[in-house]
Amino acid sequence: MTQSAKPQHDFSFAASIPEGAVPLESILCTEELRRRPSRPPDYEKENRALMALAATLADPTSNIFQRFAEIILEATQCGSSGLSLLTREDGGKRFYWPAIAGMWKPHIGAGTPRNFGPCGDVLDRNCTLLFRHFERRYPYFLPVTPLIDECLLVPFYVDGKAVGTIWAIMHTDRRRFDAEDERLMNTLGQFASLAYQTVDSIEGLRAQITARESAEAELRRLANGLEAKVRRLVDANVIGIVIWNVEGAITEANEAFLQMVQYGREDLVSGRVHWMDLTPAEWRDRDERAIAELKATGIFQPFEKEYRRKDGSRVSVLIGGAFFEGSGDEGVAFILDLSEQKRAAKVLRQTQEDLTRTQSEFAHVNRVMTMGELTASIAHEVNQPLTSIVSSGDSCLAWLANEPPNLEKARASANRMVQAATRASEIVQGIRATFKKSTPTTASVDLNGVIEETIPFVHGEAQRKNVSLRAELHAGITSVNGDRVQLQQVLLNLMMNGIEAMAGLDTEPKRLLIRSAVPNPSELLVSIADTGPGIDPELASRLFTPFFTTKPQGIGMGLRISRSIIEAHGGRLWAEQNEPRGAVFHFNLPSATASE
Repeated sequence: MTQSAKPQHDFSFAASIPEGAVPLESILCTEELRRRPSRPPDYEKENRALMALAATLADPTSNIFQRFAEIILEATQCGSSGLSLLTREDGGKRFYWPAIAGMWKPHIGAGTPRNFGPCGDVLDRNCTLLFRHFERRYPYFLPVTPLIDECLLVPFYVDGKAVGTIWAIMHTDRRRFDAEDERLMNTLGQFASLAYQTVDSIEGLRAQITARESAEAELRRLANGLEAKVRRLVDANVIGIVIWNVEGAITEANEAFLQMVQYGREDLVSGRVHWMDLTPAEWRDRDERAIAELKATGIFQPFEKEYRRKDGSRVSVLIGGAFFEGSGDEGVAFILDLSEQKRAAKVLRQTQEDLTRTQSEFAHVNRVMTMGELTASIAHEVNQPLTSIVSSGDSCLAWLANEPPNLEKARASANRMVQAATRASEIVQGIRATFKKSTPTTASVDLNGVIEETIPFVHGEAQRKNVSLRAELHAGITSVNGDRVQLQQVLLNLMMNGIEAMAGLDTEPKRLLIRSAVPNPSELLVSIADTGPGIDPELASRLFTPFFTTKPQGIGMGLRISRSIIEAHGGRLWAEQNEPRGAVFHFNLPSATASE
């Protein structure tokens, strides 16, 4: 459970006791701490501090240790406070400071040696120590300002093991530490340790674990006479809380739990709310494992189960608990209702499915619109083999009409007719595949082949708009795992955008260049560059925004859909200015080998 971090500032220190260092006992005043007058406990202030720590757990972006240091600073009214933890990567040879509050805050990340320093002395003796002017023994503290008048250090435990220290520093003699400071640091340290263990072990359930740690920490203090704080948490009804015994009787519960299982206070008082009766038969084995864990360790880790409500319906819950300290038959458990979470998850899944369908609809519409713009080009492509068929048919008839018939030349004409008809069929099949609305299918796709199949679709449009079309395809391009029709749609969109960008220009040349490349063995790159007006810098950030378009008849979804398709294939689509003019759109894809 110890952690490690790279220090932002580190002290230069010797690994052994320097010459002239004073004895340890000469800088210790722990016994004096016990004799000093102690202020009375302020349980209300302490409870607020615990609630503040609990609130920190609810925020996954917060730093529990830093908040803990700030609370120690406020509770002890000291000048600096913080936490020291043993490093992990070197086997615990030094301490580092992950959190500091107060005047020493600029030194977060610094540290001290394990074998010669105040933190190491605390762990060696496994008890609280109060130091005065410890730079007299540890001279590497001399450059650290402001200097220390008194420093109170208590051990910090994680999972029963001392892994660091909690410390508070007085830089002047305006007040002295007392026994109440030590008690507060120990109490808050126990809570912080439990919270840290939970966050570290169950990151996926931060919000639920926040409530569990708050409930468990507060209810453990009930066994030590802190009933008022526990009652405050119970009455808050943030989560369900029950007190039970090993026979299965529920002796106390808050309203949150009773509402969860639809029982009333009178049912609880009369003994009609029993742990076993609430648990459906199929969950009994899981309960028994939790009880075995409880008897072995004193706690059982949170797990999901179901309860049967009073009306017979069921509710999904997250439950965790512990024995009271000093008690072998009575404990506390927290119960979190997961109904809303599960409903939200179901709604999220449905929303994702709807989004996928909507995206598919948009992609289909975009394909149809793109193909509509290419009708003339398609007609030109189909007309070429049809013209060849007619011409070869006329030749075949002429050769057959000769006396005698020239069968060899007639056969050659017939073969040309078959080849032209096959080409026409291939063009029609390609158009049908592009128009077709179907579920994407993943297969090994020859990327250069897709480019070569797509270019004829835009060739006629490029000719009509006086655009020179050229392809430079890398011979070493490997295949990708993807959907051929979707990748063809991306290429169509980008090629048509480039052609249309140059359509209204009077300047020459108008060039559209399609390149494929292999930047590295695991990546393939395709670029479509034009010599049009380029990208307006003020509009560059909106190019891929849905419904943004500079075309009079556009719907503004082509680039957005193209980017979605490329990202779904594990790649990236972006745009840059071309040199010396125009725009270039790039997209990369993982090779089939890298994808596997």
